[in-house]
Amino acid sequence: MSHKSGKIAERIAHLNGEGGDPHYLGFFECFNSGEYYEAHDVLEELWLDCRNGPEDAFYKALIQLAGAFVHLRKERLKPAGKLFRLSRSYLSRYPRMHERLDLAVIIDLINCWLDRLDETDYAGNPLHSHAAPQIFLQADD
Repeated sequence: MSHKSGKIAERIAHLNGEGGDPHYLGFFECFNSGEYYEAHDVLEELWLDCRNGPEDAFYKALIQLAGAFVHLRKERLKPAGKLFRLSRSYLSRYPRMHERLDLAVIIDLINCWLDRLDETDYAGNPLHSHAAPQIFLQADD
């Protein structure tokens, strides 16, 4: 258990009983609020419990996606691009629909942000000219 565990548990407590692991749900809540570092931390706790299991690369990819936006916020454009590419490579290992997430949509989002970085040859931060993304889980069937 990390020194952050208590704060994370407090942050996601309201998600208990909401139809999924509170860490997973909390990731999307933080990400969609633009709290990318917090999204990373929340999901990292879940990832640490399942490393080397079937969801290892999936959670790692989402953590890296959030990390890419942390780098964009800090004007570290090349590290952001690297994390976008790593995230995409990990997500491509999974079926299109995985854990209620449409990975084709997420991969398109990643490609879009990479294209935006490429358009300026990594000299312009797309967060300054484009709205931050939102990602959503699909409803249970």
